[in-house]
Parts: sequence; C-alpha cells; structure tokens
Amino acid sequence: MGTTDWTQLWLNYHRVYEGDGAWNIALEGFSDTDVVISNAICEFRKAIELLTGEQVSDSPEAGKKALTLKIAKVASISAEGYSIKGSTNGIDLSASDANGVLYGVFAILRLIACGKRADEVAETASPSNPLRMMNHWDNMDGSIERGYSGNSFFFENEEIIINDRTRDYARFMASIGINGIVINNVNVKGAASYLITDRYFDKVKELSDIFEGYGIKLYMSLNFASPIEIGGMDTCDPLDKSVISWWEKKIKEVYDNLPHLGGFLVKADSEGRPGPFTYGRTQADGANMLADVIAPYGGIIIWRCFVYNCTQDWRDTKTDRARAGYDYFKDLDGAYHDNVILQIKNGPMDFQIREPVSPLLGGLTKTNQMLEVQAAQEYTGHQIDLCYLIPLFKEVLDFHTHCNEEKDTVADIVSGRTMGNNLGGMSAVINTGNDMNWTGDDLAAANTYGFGRLSFNTELTAEEIAREWIAQTLNLPKKEEDILCSMLLRSREIYERYTSPLGIGWMVTPNGHYGPSVDGYEYSRWGTYHRADHLGIGVDRTDRGTGYAQQYYPENAKLYNDPNTCPEELLLFFHHIPYTWKLKTGKTLIQHIYDSHFQGEEEARGLAADWDSLKDAVPEEVYKRVKERFDLQLDNAREWRDQVNSYFYRKCGIPDEKGRTIY
Repeated sequence: MGTTDWTQLWLNYHRVYEGDGAWNIALEGFSDTDVVISNAICEFRKAIELLTGEQVSDSPEAGKKALTLKIAKVASISAEGYSIKGSTNGIDLSASDANGVLYGVFAILRLIACGKRADEVAETASPSNPLRMMNHWDNMDGSIERGYSGNSFFFENEEIIINDRTRDYARFMASIGINGIVINNVNVKGAASYLITDRYFDKVKELSDIFEGYGIKLYMSLNFASPIEIGGMDTCDPLDKSVISWWEKKIKEVYDNLPHLGGFLVKADSEGRPGPFTYGRTQADGANMLADVIAPYGGIIIWRCFVYNCTQDWRDTKTDRARAGYDYFKDLDGAYHDNVILQIKNGPMDFQIREPVSPLLGGLTKTNQMLEVQAAQEYTGHQIDLCYLIPLFKEVLDFHTHCNEEKDTVADIVSGRTMGNNLGGMSAVINTGNDMNWTGDDLAAANTYGFGRLSFNTELTAEEIAREWIAQTLNLPKKEEDILCSMLLRSREIYERYTSPLGIGWMVTPNGHYGPSVDGYEYSRWGTYHRADHLGIGVDRTDRGTGYAQQYYPENAKLYNDPNTCPEELLLFFHHIPYTWKLKTGKTLIQHIYDSHFQGEEEARGLAADWDSLKDAVPEEVYKRVKERFDLQLDNAREWRDQVNSYFYRKCGIPDEKGRTIY
C-alpha cells in the first residue's frame, strides 16, 4: 500500500501562508541519531514545506532570511514537557527528553497549521497524565470488536501487518501526545494468546520499535488463562506455585525478545473470561501475581475493573450491575502492588450516552487508577450518527468526587495529583480501522484527536479541541469553521435527546447496539433494565432500592438519593419516576420524553442541513462520505423517536399534549 491509500487526518498540512524564510535546525544537548529526535526533525522538515512552502536545509538559499529551529536540552523542564517560543529569528524549543522534543515539534506544527506565523508561536506544556493510552479491540483474524471503520490495520489472517500505514498511525498518535498503545482486544482468544510466544515475537518487536521511535510504549492484552491455553497446565490459579513459575519463565522470555514492552492489560472474571474468582481468589491476588513477575523488567499491569455478574435474573430487583465495580474492588483498596493500575470505566455500566461517574474513581484512595472512556461509538451511533464525545469526557474529568478537600476531581485523581501516585492516566477504546479515512465517518476523527489532546492537557475545552481539529483537517474559512464547530458541540446532546434522555440508557438493539429496541435487554441476563411499567420508568438505586447511590461520598450520595435534588439528566438512572412527575421545566416526565425525541430528531435534521451548507467548502469526497452517514443518521433518529414515543404512550396511555403523531 502507498500512502495515497489513506488520508493524513489532522496531519494534512495545508498551505496556510507563504513562509518568512528558509529554515535550519540546531541541536543542543540532543543527538539526531536518537530515533525520536530524528523522527521529530523529519516531521518538521516535511510539514514546514507543506505549510509554508519553505525548505529546511543546512545552507539556506541566497537572499532568503535564515530561520532556526533551535532544540535545546533543559533539565528543569518536566518529563515529556516542552517550551516553545517564536521570534523573528525562528523558534526555540526546550525540553528535557526526546518525547518532549517530539511533542514540542508537533505543537509548533499545530500552531502554524492553525494560522500562527513562526514569530507568534508560543506554548509551554507538560502532560496532565503520566499514561495516555489507546486500547485497540482488534482481533488477529482482522476483525475489530465494536469496530465501525473497517478491519484491523495491525492484523490479518492471524498475522501481524507492518507497512507505511503503521508508521503513519504512530505519527498520528504521537502528534496528540499518546504514549501507550494496546494493540489487541481485551477479550484475548485464539491466535492472540500466542502474541507472547516466539510465533509472533519478531513482528511484535518490529512494531514495538516503530512505536518507540515516536515515544510510544507497546502494550498487549493478556489472556489470564494462558498457563492453560498455551502452557498445557490444568489451572491458572494465581496463587499456585507452578502457575507462578510458568509466568516467571514466560515473562522473562517475553522481555528477552521485547525489551521495550510497556506491560499488559488484563480483563479477567468478566463476561465469560476466566480469572482469580474461578479459584476463590481476589482480583488483587491475580493482579499482584502478574505485577510481581513483571516488576523486574519495569513492566506494569493494567487491570480492568469491568467485572460484574453477567448472568443476572431480571426478576431480581436488588442485584444491580451498577454496584459491581465498587463492590468487587473497594474493599481491596491499598492491596494492589505499586506497578498495578486499575482501569475504571467512566460510568458504572458500559459507555452509555449518559451515566453518573463511577464511584470507584475517588472511592479508591490508596490505589493507582486510570480512566477508561470509549472513542469507538458502540452505544453512541457507530460512527454513523455524529456524536462528538469530548464534552462527555470533560464532564467526567471535571466531576467533583469529594474524596479530598482540594484535589477531588476525576482529572486530579487519575493524574496522580490527589494521592501522589506515579502511575495513572487515561485510556480510550479507539475508533480506528483500515477504512481510507481511518474512522468511518470523517467527523468521528475529532474524537480520536480530541481524546489524545485532552489526555495530554485536561484543561483544554471541547471547543478549543474542535477548532484545532477542524483547522488542521479541513482548513475552513471562519464562517464554515464556526458551523462545523457548532455541529460538533451540539451533537452529543442531540443524540441523547432522540435516544435515551434522563440517564435511562440502553434500549438498544441487542448484540449490535445500533438503533432502538426498548425492551431488547429488559428481560436479559445483562443487568441493563429500565423497569418501565404503566405508572413510571427508571431504576430505584437509592437507599430504598439497590443502594447504589450510597457508594458515593456523602455529598453526592445525598444529592443522588433524592429525586428532587438529583440532576435531571440522571433522574431515571437513580429513580423510578411516575410519568406524571413534574420536571423543573414544568413538563411532566412523559411529555418530556415525547418532546425530547421530537426535538432530537428535528435537530438531527438540522445537523444534516448544516453539513449540506458546507458542500462547497470541504473536499468533494469528504462531503459525500459524511452526507451518506447523515442520511443513515436521520433514518435512525426517526426510528428512535417513533419507537420510544410509541412504546411509552402504549405503556401509560397519556397522549402528547401537542397532538403529534405517535403510533
């Protein structure tokens, strides 16, 4: 494949202005033999010519003003941080390490692509989070679990693919500050179990080296049952001495072959995966065994907290899937070893359009923890419906847990600031695939870009990120940029309105999770209920119900426990509410359901019309691809509107006050 077979996303490097002079590069304290430094310089050379028309060379053309990119090592700058300052003579870039240089170069190019001239470039930054990771759910047959952008560009027919696209992908990730990538699905099965064997070491090493050149550590998802599945043993009990011995030999072999491996991501005891519970052990027993084995090599174990009983009885109204993470992990706070990180989903359920923040975030006060979000739009439109997720991620990061008098936000906790942890950060289930445009919907790349930028700098706003992405990707005039920015910023609430407002969640078509099926999961084993009857809707998670609300610190527990103080966007998550209940707007609950779905569908049509207005401002192929998605989104929005409204009208028999058509 040639590089013309896929887009360059936000590294599109449009011409923004004619340059002010010819560039040269001066290094102080760094060597261009360092592969990260070399890649940074290579990027600068290529991008400056595309952005400004100017060459980068050691001997500037006669008559041209000489501009210097001066890269200096300054020990006082924090790890992976940088300081850049432009002048009439060029740009000074200071950093203490090669990653800081790389991020500084990409920051310079971002600022220029967004319209800054060289002498206007200025920014000082250091990462908000130590770990900024993308989790791929790629399978080795080439499929991607919950993938909406084609197949894997890492795997095909149980082989690892490495080509120019691999390097471009690493560039994209480095440009947004990502420093860790998990290449395979957390549900490890089949050939993927053998990624830790000599069957794949050579190719994994090659991939790891490419990543290393862009400041990225490669991680793999690990099969906890490997001693059984590839070791021929009859147990994977984490306290069994023969199991520990097997892992010690295996991990030594792995690091002998993959010396730069960051570590492993583990999903255990969840959705059919084996784990410590199988043997009567705790989650800490499992995580710590692996952590102790990997510690001599500097590796870390990232242990997912997505553990719950997935064989619930829908008749049982006290067992609550939302409680499971806290119930399983809270009592073991402080029991995990220093190189274990608990990876916690943003909400207690599963990446819904609206959930409360998981009470584990901040509920744990002695344990490394990192936030997991989903850029892949599993429940938020499959990268068909426009749904810019950065506002959702920002809400989570800014949430006050009350775990501490001062540093109590989720951003404080996962960064390590609250507890002084050295390990923590943010990870996203990524939304990429081998489609030409990487993300299926061209506009979905704003979520890929946005997650990286936000994990590097949690202070950025959703609008700042959107405008950066638009400028670099499409380079639109101000009026058209404003239109597209507004589309992105409105999209999440629009999607929420025509699907599942007030925090009820789910109601999606089982298995695929696109489109409505109000009772699709209502009588299933997955614990995803709305509990609607002829009188009302919602799940009672108060102290009179499942008790989930009491898992929060008292300030939030009190807020959520009372339907009069519970934030209305989460009302049905925490309470079973009568259809006649009056909301703060004065509307009844059922009228809000009707109005929200009609409004959401209408606003979706508004998004599509806005996109049509950009037809002459964006490349034709981009316009056509996105237009096709909007056509599908409008069908989906109409179906959600009519199915949800009809379902609840038939439940309660209360007509729409506005007399609109409900079936």
